[in-house]
Amino acid sequence: MDLVDSHCHLDAEEFDPDRAQVVQRARAAGVLRQVVPAVDAAGWPKLREVCAAAPGLYPAYGLHPVFLARHRPSHLRELHAWVERERPLAIGECGLDFFAQDLDRDAQTGYFEGQLRLALDTGLPLIVHARRAVDAVIASIRRIGGDGHGGARLRGVVHSFSGSEEQARQLWKLGFLIGLGGPLTYARAQRLHRLVAGMPLDCLLLETDAPDQPDAGIRGQRNEPARLRAVLDAVAALRGQAADEIAAATGANAERLFALPPP
Repeated sequence: MDLVDSHCHLDAEEFDPDRAQVVQRARAAGVLRQVVPAVDAAGWPKLREVCAAAPGLYPAYGLHPVFLARHRPSHLRELHAWVERERPLAIGECGLDFFAQDLDRDAQTGYFEGQLRLALDTGLPLIVHARRAVDAVIASIRRIGGDGHGGARLRGVVHSFSGSEEQARQLWKLGFLIGLGGPLTYARAQRLHRLVAGMPLDCLLLETDAPDQPDAGIRGQRNEPARLRAVLDAVAALRGQAADEIAAATGANAERLFALPPP
């Protein structure tokens, strides 16, 4: 099976002791490709090294809203130069987080929209974080480049989606997919279950967000990309489809969005 983990922080320090083994377990589970997004400028060099050290690891570079205190306006300029030089497959992780009350929303929006403009300029897709902020994310996408005017249009994925079906439909119309992972596997996630059961399969990506967001089978433990199989099985059960069919479709979605090379 050829699975794509569309969102995994394999460069996180939680994986420093056994990163090579984590990659091996992922490949043994059929997770042959992983998209690894950045969180801050200081971490870009390590992320590049981690992805260069093993096959099937693809970096994205960006400025994550939760790490707002680490960002400086100059980092947006550095990101432009970094993207031009490194030619990653995406920009991110970027976005908005209105769950954390101590994060300045105007500052978050400034960094987010700066990265939206970079994506518009480069034609790269975005990896977007939207916690308690889906409407604001949609508004920024529309404001910067969601209407396709001038022949350019933003595209990407809103990862770990937790919004409504209507918000999901708005994102699909704007050219954005949704990524789903461990939270989907919990019995209480009824809204996500309804969404997955009826959504267009060509709008879905699978993810782990490892080392965070463990699935129900490893509640409270470190997550890792091999656990993508649990997410796949949950989606297959909810849709009444074969797991290999879901794997093939979501893998094709990731290839299309990120221009992923074959495994």
